[in-house]
Amino acid sequence: MSNYTTDLNNIKNYFTSGATQSFQFRKKQLNLLKKAIKTHEKELQTALFTDLRKNAEETWVTETGFVLNEINYALANLEHWMKKEYVDTNLLNFPGTSYVQAEPMGTVLIIGPWNYPLQLIMVPLIGAIAAGNCVVIKPSEFATATQAVIKTIIQSIFKPEYVLLVEGEGHEVVPALMQNFVFDLVFYTGSPAVGKAVYKMAAENLVPVVLELGGKSPCVVEADANIKVAAKRIVQAKFSNAGQMCIAPDYILVHSSIKEKLLQALTSTIEQFFGPKPATSYDYARIINQKQFDRLVTYLQDGSIVTGGEHNRDDLYIAPTVLTNISPAAAALQDEIFGPILPVLEYNTMHEALAIIAKHPNPLAFYIYSGNTKKQQQWLQAVPSGNACINTSSMHATNHHLPFGGRGTSGIGTYHGKHSFTTFSHQKGVLKSPTWFDPSAKYPSLKGKLGLLKKII
Repeated sequence: MSNYTTDLNNIKNYFTSGATQSFQFRKKQLNLLKKAIKTHEKELQTALFTDLRKNAEETWVTETGFVLNEINYALANLEHWMKKEYVDTNLLNFPGTSYVQAEPMGTVLIIGPWNYPLQLIMVPLIGAIAAGNCVVIKPSEFATATQAVIKTIIQSIFKPEYVLLVEGEGHEVVPALMQNFVFDLVFYTGSPAVGKAVYKMAAENLVPVVLELGGKSPCVVEADANIKVAAKRIVQAKFSNAGQMCIAPDYILVHSSIKEKLLQALTSTIEQFFGPKPATSYDYARIINQKQFDRLVTYLQDGSIVTGGEHNRDDLYIAPTVLTNISPAAAALQDEIFGPILPVLEYNTMHEALAIIAKHPNPLAFYIYSGNTKKQQQWLQAVPSGNACINTSSMHATNHHLPFGGRGTSGIGTYHGKHSFTTFSHQKGVLKSPTWFDPSAKYPSLKGKLGLLKKII
């Protein structure tokens, strides 16, 4: 921590100076970030291939292009977001003027994960910059190649008193930062277990937090679903980035009448997307490290393998795998899988399926495949979740007009698009009262004014 004491104090002083507040400053920083990401696009492609075996196209869609799209949207709308939002003034304060003014939180800490190591550190950073904050960012130490490029980008365009990048083991660096410096907001993306620890540290100083966590996101396939389409959209979402995605369908609940048809469709779709040998597929990623690999392969014994199951520790490869005949007590149905293993459970009644979902309440995402509008709404109403999709999976995260975030055990707070700006801002209510109108009825003594007060309040 001693290495950062001076830097953190400098950051606090820089924010207090007001240097980050103007529209012109914020716009300039976003443009600098945009230019730097474009300049280092090839290095980012190489780094993400090194860390996770992501191809150039997947890197663009889920990482580089995703981030650039967020920057472009912020640049196009920032001036409007920063404007005062005028609201009505009540009779008691007439003829005053009332408005809401977004102001920066101050000095914020952003802690990123390894599964989308560029996107999930940069998108919050974009919101923090747009809102006028100073920022400390802690990229994941597990995506080492990507962290190195991010460091180059940040240090080449931002002064350390404005945006400071810190490195090291998360379990050492984050407590050292949070226990010795009072941030104005902490934004964490990662596991619920670590999220709880971050939340506890923040609570010591009543620091607000945004927690983007995960959990077991269920995917319900109703008897009337379009099985072919459902299989394609589930496979695409589940096995992108080798399943290492917080909003990937964690398990399927399929109506018993179509279970076998869905299993066949999933199997054929996996081969269609990744070929008969996914290990050689251009489109298939790898597990981040051996620790995660060892955790994941234990789930392979929790049920009957319908397709997949092949794995190679040296290559960090686990084939796209579908499991069935799984015991309710199996670890694959208790833990967030966060990998390319997809349990498929059957149900006969909605009540039966809801009882399974209820064992892991408030998932980050919920997916329902059905052609019946009434059924769709019944499911949405019955399953509280951070976000939801009807007849698709995970694609809600690509729409920056939608708030992205969890509830309960899957997270606190939202971001993406304007929601990022709002998250990193305090919405300050302002009442401006004129001095030319100053009726004596507002002041003591209030004796005999009860009737008047009842009329105006």
